[in-house]
Amino acid sequence: MDKLIAWQDFEAIEFALGTILSASAFPEARKPAYILTIDFGEQIGLKKSSAQITDLYTPNDLVGKQILAVIN
Repeated sequence: MDKLIAWQDFEAIEFALGTILSASAFPEARKPAYILTIDFGEQIGLKKSSAQITDLYTPNDLVGKQILAVIN
């Protein structure tokens, strides 16, 4: 069954553009993942996140890439 959200719910989502500053292995994760440090600029600042993208990128590939993230 597909899960849909109402347009009003979608409008409440806050997106931000950020630049990955560092990426490193996340050995504690259940599935292979990286820990990312992302700079979202002056208003939001630095945030950490994880991503299960080890089969697609190396940590060096990720540094400097811009991403779009949901931050709320």
